[in-house]
Amino acid sequence: MNKNRLVGAAASAITLTLALSACGNAGGAAAPEETGPGEVRVWLVGTDTPPEARDYLKKTFEEENPGSTLTIEEQAWDGLVDKYTTALSGSDAPDVVEIGNTQAAAFTSAGYFREITADEFETLGGSDLLPGFVEAGDWEGKHYALPYYSGSRVVFYSKQVLGDTEVPTTLDEYVETAVDLKTDDLSGVYWPGQDWYNALPFIWENGGYIAEQAEDGTWDAGFSSEGGLAGLEQIQTIMTKGNNAPSDAQETDLQVPFCEGKVAFLSAPSWIQWSINAPEKPEDPDGVPGCASTYGKDLEGIALPGKDGGAAQVFAGGSNIAIAQKSARPDLAMSAYEILLSDEYQSILAGIGLFPAKTSLFEQVDQSTSIGKAAAEAAANAKLTPASPKWADVESKTLLQTAFSRIAAGEDVKTIAEKLDADIEEILNS
Repeated sequence: MNKNRLVGAAASAITLTLALSACGNAGGAAAPEETGPGEVRVWLVGTDTPPEARDYLKKTFEEENPGSTLTIEEQAWDGLVDKYTTALSGSDAPDVVEIGNTQAAAFTSAGYFREITADEFETLGGSDLLPGFVEAGDWEGKHYALPYYSGSRVVFYSKQVLGDTEVPTTLDEYVETAVDLKTDDLSGVYWPGQDWYNALPFIWENGGYIAEQAEDGTWDAGFSSEGGLAGLEQIQTIMTKGNNAPSDAQETDLQVPFCEGKVAFLSAPSWIQWSINAPEKPEDPDGVPGCASTYGKDLEGIALPGKDGGAAQVFAGGSNIAIAQKSARPDLAMSAYEILLSDEYQSILAGIGLFPAKTSLFEQVDQSTSIGKAAAEAAANAKLTPASPKWADVESKTLLQTAFSRIAAGEDVKTIAEKLDADIEEILNS
């Protein structure tokens, strides 16, 4: 499965649309409600949701709502902000949508999602729901987009490749080991230049920050802070001295170089283990080959080590789920929503290694392996991007991807950081 969280560049009009919509209700009034059987359209993004979960959702919904149908329409992460802005404001909006946690604030603040009342919130999980993801989907003290699932990053390695090299236990050791292991054919740490998700822990662990809001409501970006620069220097050391990935590459199909034996350490979402452990010759002609019988057979994982040992603070990947404000059938949409957040459905997600929306179900994620244990340790120490409704604009303009590509190319870190901070502040404070 291709687990990509990169959102492609949106047209410049999208930034304007979201900026305007944050001042008003871009979602518009709810559509006139219909009664009786009907169709519900659920938009899920990428391939993270497994087929068995999709089948359960459709089967259960149609059994509970005789005469009604549920259709799942898969969307791509690339260009998602653009597509959602158009679809959710139009007359043919989907009913239930998955949205990346870093994008949720832009859409909740703009009025694209139906409010989840206090009573509904308690029925759907209440305090059991992932608190950070609840916060990401709230706006002005009200709930709009609840957690769908969470994922954490794990550092993968194969004993065949690592050999006698000791597994690092601190962030400094991680950097040093990457440099020591790197050859023309081997990346100590494989790190595509545009991958900014793996960069955030280095900022946080060195005492820096992404962006913080002052009491007067203004935002201050912190990549050029003392801790931010220290983290960026470590990142550049790995990218330029411990890594063979192209400086302009995206975080896609990371299992390919790993399965070629060209990677010592790979920091990636925990679910990439299934891609690594896929057959060398996939049944699907469009599938990407894995290495189940070679490097996958002794696959191990650790949580990214922190500055002083233990698990580092990492970015909490994952999604929220919401009912569209313009859903023509909010009653049926809520029926589907309840299934998506049910223990039965969420347990299916846990079965493939995703952390469910409810913390009480975390124990269902297999933690008997080093990978499962590392994923749990990372999830317990995970953080989110700034909770600003305009953070989606930062992502859609690919500011972070561009900055880290330049860092990977060896350009001056301080200059890049100061420019990145200025650009982020201009967007968040506009």
